[in-house]
Amino acid sequence: MAGQIKRMIDSLLEQHAKGNTIIFTTTKTKLILKGLNPDRFTPASPDDPAMMAKVRALAAELGVHV
Repeated sequence: MAGQIKRMIDSLLEQHAKGNTIIFTTTKTKLILKGLNPDRFTPASPDDPAMMAKVRALAAELGVHV
């Protein structure tokens, strides 16, 4: 199912920020610095198991579940 990475990243950002735009932006920047640019993924992006594992690892690091 295409776009699963996009949904995972969006969920990660929403859960971690909890509505706070500053935390949202800071978390997005942290993802970019760790090599995961959220703007690069769209709902049509193919699902890459390695990238999905990377998103799960970053989510665990931030203490959220995706």
